[in-house]
Amino acid sequence: MIYARFNFSFKAPLMRIAHLSRCFFTSSISFARTQLNVSLKPLPSVSSSSMADPSNFSTVSAEDEAKYGFTREEMYSSNLAGTVNPYDRHLFLRHRSYTDWASRVEEDSLPKLFSSTLKSRKNDIPVKTLLTVIEGEQSDGDVLIFPEMIKYKGLTEGDLDGFVEDVLVNGKPWASGVQETFTGSYVFVCAHGNRDKRCGVCGPILIEKLNEEIALRGLKDQVFVNACSHIGGHKYAGNLIIFSPDSKGKITGHWYGYVTPEDVPELLDKHIANGKIIERLWRGQMGVSTESGDGTGEQKLPNGTEVKKNEKPEESTVQKTRENLGGCCQGANGSSCCMTASSEVSETKKTEETTEAHGKKGLCGLTSWVGSWEQRDVLTAAAVVGAVATVAVAYSYYRKVRLN
Repeated sequence: MIYARFNFSFKAPLMRIAHLSRCFFTSSISFARTQLNVSLKPLPSVSSSSMADPSNFSTVSAEDEAKYGFTREEMYSSNLAGTVNPYDRHLFLRHRSYTDWASRVEEDSLPKLFSSTLKSRKNDIPVKTLLTVIEGEQSDGDVLIFPEMIKYKGLTEGDLDGFVEDVLVNGKPWASGVQETFTGSYVFVCAHGNRDKRCGVCGPILIEKLNEEIALRGLKDQVFVNACSHIGGHKYAGNLIIFSPDSKGKITGHWYGYVTPEDVPELLDKHIANGKIIERLWRGQMGVSTESGDGTGEQKLPNGTEVKKNEKPEESTVQKTRENLGGCCQGANGSSCCMTASSEVSETKKTEETTEAHGKKGLCGLTSWVGSWEQRDVLTAAAVVGAVATVAVAYSYYRKVRLN
């Protein structure tokens, strides 16, 4: 009975200690994350010359601007570097006006058939290839290929099999078309408003600001801006990709997120003019080697600085899987045909697994330690106290007998 009473009274405080310790560690981690998110916000620009013309916002309501524009709460809340999976080639298909695109533009006539053809030949295409739709109108069917800087005009549904076979599978000029080379720098801005309102609000404003700054610099024949369909990572809007030659003349596509009109002059003067990356906005790039694995965990800026991928998933793995299954196919030999260029399912899954593993080793470790302490040490302590109590009773009985 002495043992039972002790075991009951000693166990409750230990459980309270475990609970309080777990709460303390959880609160500490939450506080650290809050501080990290705050530290990620860059200082606002003080240059009045780089501010966007207020008239640019005339077509956007104040409510939509606050909820979906450049001042929304989620801006700068996530790490950007590493949010683009490695790939080797990017195709841009011109197709209608971006204001007319359906939510799933990849399911519309030519883009849909192009995607299906790429999917059917996925095991034959030697390099990982992404497909994105860009505004076309008078040039529907034109295909721009990066980093080769090659263009083919007027691709039709009947041309697709031959085009994919010649150009993408065998790496030869298309037998039924005229291959053209082009030069200059190209900026593709996600303005797919029917897919996500953040891109629909931010994209057109960035396109207008880019064209304005390009004109001021006399670069209309050197820098070209196009609206593009969803490229992955709605929450990072404004999203854009810049293809331009570096100091060695190599063409590489660099992805940027959280871009605002104030950032446009810097992108033109620093990135396009001098080949320097804007690190605070950089998401990743085309052409990162995948020899050491899938390459999604980390990337390096051109200056050699190592950066980690974003560890804050936007949506659940199930939601991302459902979204990406509609527009992206992954090949067994490393090739893919994607309308959404950022494969965020694997990123989110890895992040969740990493978080779970760290949680088990960290917070849950305390609970396990206390649990094992209860099972082992409480019983030991109870046995000691029981022994002491037995000795005390025996000694009391001994004294009583001796006195009598």
